Amino acid sequence: MEIITNTVDFYLEKETAAAIGKFDGIHVGHRRLLDEIFACKKEGLASCVFTFDPAPAVLFGLSDGKELTTKEEKRLLFERMGVDILVEFPLTKETAAMAPEAFVYNVLAKQMNVRFLAAGSDLSFGARGAGNAALLQKMGEELGFRVKTIDKVCMEGREVSSTYVRSQVESGNMQMAEQLLGMPYLVEGQVVQGKQIGRTLGFPTVNILPCESKLLPPNGVYFSRVRFRDRLYRAISNVGCKPTVTDEKVIGVESYLYDFDENAYGERIEVYLSEFRRPERKFDSVEALKAQLEDDIEAGTK
Repeated sequence: MEIITNTVDFYLEKETAAAIGKFDGIHVGHRRLLDEIFACKKEGLASCVFTFDPAPAVLFGLSDGKELTTKEEKRLLFERMGVDILVEFPLTKETAAMAPEAFVYNVLAKQMNVRFLAAGSDLSFGARGAGNAALLQKMGEELGFRVKTIDKVCMEGREVSSTYVRSQVESGNMQMAEQLLGMPYLVEGQVVQGKQIGRTLGFPTVNILPCESKLLPPNGVYFSRVRFRDRLYRAISNVGCKPTVTDEKVIGVESYLYDFDENAYGERIEVYLSEFRRPERKFDSVEALKAQLEDDIEAGTK
């Protein structure tokens, strides 16, 4: 996958089928957009995702900056899905002030060589968010590209959105989050060396420290899956700061992998949180912690 980032000065020689949006979470609604551009590959068009970096809400201080999907995770998932080109368009006060018509003409039509564009019905872009799907339809006809507007996907009577997914993750409802995302909630990162307390208890673990922008569910223990070197392992993961063994307040994700005996230090893994088991708490002793871990691990085999 070709990644264009940190520049507004680029040109795509290939004619493209593009999807435009924030893509936070890459939920089932986003996947509808992606399906449309993938279908255009049979016409010889390269699949292209266009997203802003950072998101408009972050630039204008309307967000806490927490993301369902970090930049690294988006890159990983888009490539795995088969996206040919990812444009991470720098959003600054200057580029955000671009007239919507200028954005369509200069960026979409000229720089990105768009021949087909998939956009959500609630899309807004350009100065003061004045650009919308209707403008894309009008200008597309003039500039020679087709536009398909995709309505919101509904699930259980409610529109699927990043805000809806966020609410489920924040409440620890990982099963509902998985339905909205079309996959379990992902936390990706590099394995770091911990205090190796798990190893002394007979439960060696792998630890990652998610970036500060990553939205994490409530501290606690989760049934999970961990991908390491293209293999998926069943696992139990703890999100939190491990209060029984340390007073540090660093939030990490620590996972015990079933049937795993490899050195993963320094390598990147993907942790998929599928179901909340119990809250994190401070035990009276390491022995009590060990007994609970044995119970958690046993529950994970059922």
